[in-house]
Amino acid sequence: MVPLGGCCGFPEGCRSSARKTRGDKVWKLYDAGPRSVRCPLICLPPVSGTADIYYKQILPLTAKGYRVIAVDYPTFWSVGKWCESFRRLLDRMEIDHVHIFGASLGGFLAQKFAELTSQCPRVASMILCNTFTDTKIFNFTDTAPLFWMLPSTLLKKMIISRFPRKMMDADIADSIDFMVERLESMSQSELSARLTLNCSQSYVEPQRVQNVKVTILDVFDESALSQSVKEDMYKCYPEARLAHLKKGGNFPFLSRADEVNIYVQIHLREFEGMPYSAMESLKSGDT
Repeated sequence: MVPLGGCCGFPEGCRSSARKTRGDKVWKLYDAGPRSVRCPLICLPPVSGTADIYYKQILPLTAKGYRVIAVDYPTFWSVGKWCESFRRLLDRMEIDHVHIFGASLGGFLAQKFAELTSQCPRVASMILCNTFTDTKIFNFTDTAPLFWMLPSTLLKKMIISRFPRKMMDADIADSIDFMVERLESMSQSELSARLTLNCSQSYVEPQRVQNVKVTILDVFDESALSQSVKEDMYKCYPEARLAHLKKGGNFPFLSRADEVNIYVQIHLREFEGMPYSAMESLKSGDT
C-alpha cells in the first residue's frame, strides 16, 4: 500500500489498515471520511488494481463529506469465498450496508455479493464501471483452474494484452502507466487468484438484485470490453441510470476522474438525508 502522505497524498484522517477476518484472511484498506457514516462508498479494484488506485475519488469525495473505503483483496480462488469474507469484513467494521463502486472484476464481485446477500441485503446501491455479468467473455473458463501454476510474467502479459494499443490522449496513457505500476507490485499468488475469479465460470443472476439501485458507467472509446458486453449489462439492468463518457479507456476513474466523481455524487445524492446516506448528516442549525 502507498503510505499515508506518500505519492497519492491521501487526506488527513484517512487511515490505512489491515483487517483480518475469520480464516486469517487479511483485507488491506484505506478508510477516509466521517466514521459516523454507517453506509459508506466502498471501491473495489479491477484485476490489476490495488486500493490506492482510487485516490482520485477518495480525495474530492471525502472533502465533500462522504465516507469512502478502498480495499485490496486477499487471495481467494472462488467468488463464493470472496463474498463470504467480504461480508465478514463488513461485520467486523460494524457496517450493515454499503454503496459499491466496482471497476471490471470489482464490478462483477459487487454484483455477486449483492446477489448472494439478497435474502439479507447488504448492498444499498452499485456503480458499475466498465464491468460485465458473465466471465465467459474472457474465453478462459476451461484453463482458469490452472492459473495458480503460471509464472507471474505470463499472468501480467495476459492482463496487459487487453490494454488499448492505439493512439490515446495523455490522461488515458498516464492511467495505463499507473495501473501497470500497480500490477508490477502484485505477487504471483495475488495475480493468479484474481485472474481465477475473473475467468472461472460464473455469471450474475440479475433477477436477484433488481431491488438494488444501479448506475452503469462506461466509455465510448476503446476499452477491454466489447459493445456486446455493454449491451448485456444494459439488458440485465433495464432500470439502471446510464453514465456514458466520450473517452476514458479502461480506467476512467483515473483518466476522467472529475467526470466520474460527478456521476458518483449524482448517484449518491438520492440517498442523502436517509439511513443509507454515504455522507454525514447535517446537524440541526447547519446550512
